[in-house]
Amino acid sequence: MPESAPLQQPETTQPTLISDAPSIFSDFDLYLFGQGRDYRIYEKMGAHQRTINGITGTHFAVWAPNALAVSIIGNFNNWVRSITPMQLRHQDLGVWECFIANLHIGEVYKFSIYSRFNNYSADKTDPYGFAAELRPQNASIITDIHQHQWQDSTWMQEREQRQQFGSPISIYEVHLGSWRHIPERGAPGAAEEDRYMTYRELAPALAHHVQELGFTHIELLPITEYPYDGSWGYQVTGFYAPTSRFGSPEDFQYFVDYMHQQNIGVILDWVPSHFPKDGHALSYFDGTHLYEYADSRKGEHKEWGTYVFDYGRKEVCNFLIGSALFWLREYHIDGLRVDAVASMLYLDYMRKSGEWVANQYGGREHLEAVDFLRQFNEAVYAEQPGTITIAEESTAWPLVTRPTYVGGLGFTYKWNMGWMHDMLEYMHLDPIHRRYHHNNITFSLMYAYSENFLLPLSHDEVVHLKGSMITKMPGDLWQRFANLRAFYGYMWGHPGKKLLFMGGEFGQWHEWNFAESLDWHLLTPPSDPHHAQLMHFIHDLNQLYQQEPALSSLDGDPNGFSWIDCHDSDNSVISFIRRSKQDDETLVFICNFTPVPRHGYRLGVPHQGTYMEILNSDDLHYGGSGLVNPQQMPSAPIFWQSCPHSILLTLPPLGTVILKKQLTHVEEGFIVHESQLR
Repeated sequence: MPESAPLQQPETTQPTLISDAPSIFSDFDLYLFGQGRDYRIYEKMGAHQRTINGITGTHFAVWAPNALAVSIIGNFNNWVRSITPMQLRHQDLGVWECFIANLHIGEVYKFSIYSRFNNYSADKTDPYGFAAELRPQNASIITDIHQHQWQDSTWMQEREQRQQFGSPISIYEVHLGSWRHIPERGAPGAAEEDRYMTYRELAPALAHHVQELGFTHIELLPITEYPYDGSWGYQVTGFYAPTSRFGSPEDFQYFVDYMHQQNIGVILDWVPSHFPKDGHALSYFDGTHLYEYADSRKGEHKEWGTYVFDYGRKEVCNFLIGSALFWLREYHIDGLRVDAVASMLYLDYMRKSGEWVANQYGGREHLEAVDFLRQFNEAVYAEQPGTITIAEESTAWPLVTRPTYVGGLGFTYKWNMGWMHDMLEYMHLDPIHRRYHHNNITFSLMYAYSENFLLPLSHDEVVHLKGSMITKMPGDLWQRFANLRAFYGYMWGHPGKKLLFMGGEFGQWHEWNFAESLDWHLLTPPSDPHHAQLMHFIHDLNQLYQQEPALSSLDGDPNGFSWIDCHDSDNSVISFIRRSKQDDETLVFICNFTPVPRHGYRLGVPHQGTYMEILNSDDLHYGGSGLVNPQQMPSAPIFWQSCPHSILLTLPPLGTVILKKQLTHVEEGFIVHESQLR
C-alpha cells in the first residue's frame, strides 16, 4: 500500500489497530538487516511513537521468522491475544508489524507469539524495547528516549583527546545497586528504610566522590535490564533498556550528562557473550532457537545456566552491534567493556571433552564469534570515533588490541588478568616469603607491550570468599594498610591504564555484597583513620597520574619503561623508570615489599642531577610511619645498577617511593635548582 494513501481514521480515542497502515521498512532496510549491517535497526524495530498520515499512535515491529501468528498485548486490550494481531509484511525475513492509533508513551506491552512448530506459544518482552517494568514484572514500556536536552557538548568535543592512548585513564568501577543506599548502612541514626539511590540521586553523589578521588572515568557493572539481582546485571534481558531499578531512560541520560559535565567519562559493561533462559525474553523466541545456537554444544553455558548467541546468524549480530552503538549514540556512553570475551573465543570454554564441537578446521577457536567481535569493533570505530572498547579476556589469544586489518580483534584495551593474579598472589604472602616469589612482580613486564593493557582490580576479586582488598594483605592493622598503599603505588607506576573497584579506595573490610551498601561509616570518626588516609593516598596517586606525562604518554611504547633493578629479591625491592618523550619528565619508582626500613640504600639513576621525592606511601598523611626523604638527593658519578649515576635514600617499610629529577636553570652563570625558584 503506498505511504501517501490516507488511513482510515478511528472513530474513537481508544487504542485502535490500523490494519491498513503501511510498512516503515524499505527494501534496503531489510537487505541491510539481513546482512547484519543496519546499525540503526532499533529506530524501526520495537515500539515507536509515530504520526502516520495524520494519525498518532505507536508502531510495532518484531523479527520472528518462525511465528505463525504474533499479536500485541497489554493493559490497553486486557492482555487478550486475539484483539491486536500483527501482520507478516516481509515473509523472507520474518518481520511482523502493526500500527495502533492512540496508544501512547507509558503503556506496557508484550509480543504474544504462536509458533509454526511444536504448538509453542509465549508472551515475550520486546528485544528492542527501550524500557521495562521493575522486576518482578517484565513487560516492555513504550518510551521516547529523545526528550533529554543534552548539555555535555564540551566533553563530547574533547572526548577523543581525553581517551587517546597517551592520556591518563583511571577508572572507578561501580555497581550502582550497592555503591550507596538510602540511608547508608551503618550510618548513625539510620532509619529502617534501605533502598537504592536513583540515577538522579546517584549523579551528584557519585560524581563528587569520583572527583574527590581523582579518577577520570567510572565503569558501571551492567545497567542493561536484567531480572535477577544476584547476576549483578550480567544476565541481560533488555539489551536496549537501562534497568528500571534506578529510574527511567531519561533519568539515566541525566546521569551520564551530569558525569560529563563534571569531566568524568562513563564506561558500560556490555554482555554479548550469553543471555539467560528466562521465558519472557530472548530464549526460544519464536518457538525455535532464534537468538541462540540450536546445538547445545555451542549454544549453552551449562555452568552459567545461560544460552550463547548465534554469531553465525547475521540478524543476531545486527541486534548486538546495534545495541552497542545504541548506548554510545543515544546515551553518550564513552566506552564499552565487553564481558567474558574468552568464553566467546573458544568453543571448548568451560566444556568437557565431548561437550563441544570443533570448528570447520578441527580447531577449538570459535570463528563466528571472532568475526563478530571484529565487526563490532570496526563498527564502533567507524560510527562512534573517540569511544573505546575494552576486552575482559583472560587467555593468551593474540592481537586482542591490534587492528582487524592485521588480524587482530580490534579492541582498544585488554584487561591484564595475568598481572592481577600474579600481584594478588604476591601481596597475600607474608613478606618473609616474598623473596621466593619475586618473579610475580617482574614477569608482567615480559609481555606488557604485547597488547594495550588495562590493570584491573575488579569486583571479581572481592567476592565468593576471596575477601576484600584490605583483608588480602598480611600482617597487623598497620601492615595491612601499608601493604595496600605500596601495592597501589606500584600499580599506578606500572605501564597500563588503571581500574579499581569501589570500596578498595578506603579499605572496606567486608567482602563486596551486591545487596548491601558500602561501609561508608568507616570514613567518619570514631572509625580508624587509616580508611580516610588510604583514600587520600588514592587521590594523590591519581593527581600525580594526571600531572606527570611519564605515567601515561608512552604507555604502549617500551621506551616508556625500564628497570633499574629487578633482581633484588633478597630485599624484595624493585626499582624502575617511567619516561615520557621529554627527559626532564622522567620518574623513578622504588618499592620495598618488606616491613624492614632500609637506610642509605644506593639507587642507580638515569641522569646526573638532584632528585626529590614527590610521593611516599609511608607519609604520615597516609597513615604511614613517616619515613620519608624530605631532603634533596644529589647524584654522584658512581656507576650502579647499570646506571652512570646513583643516589642514596631511605626506603620506608612496605612502601613505594616516587622520585623526580629537579630542573635546573642557568641564570647569569649560576645553576639554580627549580626548588629554589619557587
